[in-house]
Amino acid sequence: MHLPLREPLKRRAHILLVFISICPLFLDASAVRAEKIDVNPTFTITRYSPGSPIHMVGYGDMRFTDPSVKVGTNPRVRKWLAERVGEENPEVLLLTGDMPYIGGTDADWQVFRDETASWRKNQVLQLPTIGNHEVRGGFQQGIANYLQNFPDIKGHRYYSVLMGSVEVISLDMTTPSGGTSTQATWFAAQLDHLPKQVEFLFILYHTPWVVDEQSKLFTNLPSKEALTLRHLLEIHLHKMHAKVIVFTGHIHNYERFERNGVEYVISGGGGAEPYPLLFRGPEDLYRDTAFPVYHYLTLDYQSGKLHAVMWKVKDPEADTLSVEKKDEFTLIAEPNKTGVFIPLKKAAVPRLP
Repeated sequence: MHLPLREPLKRRAHILLVFISICPLFLDASAVRAEKIDVNPTFTITRYSPGSPIHMVGYGDMRFTDPSVKVGTNPRVRKWLAERVGEENPEVLLLTGDMPYIGGTDADWQVFRDETASWRKNQVLQLPTIGNHEVRGGFQQGIANYLQNFPDIKGHRYYSVLMGSVEVISLDMTTPSGGTSTQATWFAAQLDHLPKQVEFLFILYHTPWVVDEQSKLFTNLPSKEALTLRHLLEIHLHKMHAKVIVFTGHIHNYERFERNGVEYVISGGGGAEPYPLLFRGPEDLYRDTAFPVYHYLTLDYQSGKLHAVMWKVKDPEADTLSVEKKDEFTLIAEPNKTGVFIPLKKAAVPRLP
C-alpha cells in the first residue's frame, strides 16, 4: 500500500537527494583547490643554514609623506628612526604596515624611498605586511605601489620566507581571510607543513590579534578577520614545534602579550601620531606608562634563542634624539615540545523544519 509522504518529510528527502548529487562536485573542487595550495615556503634564503645567527629589526606605522606635514605623523622622529634602523645594520627588516601616509600617491612612496635610502644601500631584506594606509587614496594603485617598492617579495601580497631556523609568514589584511578563503587555506597549509628546522616562526599582520583593555573598549579591536586568523593559528599549536611570535602594528604604541604560549607584539611607533594608553590591563607585559612610545625592536636569533629589545625614543622634543632600552625578552626554542591543544569551535548546525 502506498502512503504519501508528509510535506516536511518530502522537503528533507529532496534536500538529501540534492546533497548526494552535488557532494562529488564539492569533493572535486576541494581536490583542485588542494592541488593549487603550495605548502612550501614562498622563498628560501639559502645563505642561512639551520642554526645560523640572524640580526633583525622590526617596527611599523611610520606614515612617510611630505616632511612639511606634521599632522598624523612626526616627520622629524620618523626620519630619524628610519636612519637609526639603518645604523642597526639589520640583515632582515620586519615591517608591520602603514609605511606611507597615503599609499595611492607616488609622492609618499618617494619620501619613503628617500628617508629609507640606507636600507637599500645596506641591502637589507625588507619583509613587509600591508596596512590600511597602503591602500588609502586608491586600492589598486596602493597595492601596485606597495609591490613596486618591496621587490624582494616578487608580487606576493601574502608569502612565507624560510631563513635557516627562522621563518616569517606575512599575511594580507586587505585579502579575505575567512575559513574557506584562499589566504586562510594557504595559511593553514603553511602551519601544517612548517619545516622541521624552524625554531621560531614570525607571523606578520597589520592589525593586532590581541590588544589591551583600552583598545578593546574604544577601537573595536581585534577585528573579526584577526580573530579568525588567531583561532586558525591556535588550533594548529598542538602539532607545532616552533615558538610563535605574532608581530603586528596599527596601534601607535607598544604592547606585548603571551597567550597559549604565543608571543604577541604590537609595534606601531615608527612615527605616526602616537596613540595614548591611559591604562594597561594586567595581561599587557609592558607596564611602562610613559608617552609617547616611538620605538623599534632588535630581534636576534642565535643558538636556539631569540632575544628581543624594544628601543624607545627617549625624548622626541630633545635637540639630539636618542633611544633607551625599555623592554626586553628572550624566547628559548623547544624543538621536542609541541604547543597547547585548542579545540575547534563547534559550528551551529542548522535545523531542518
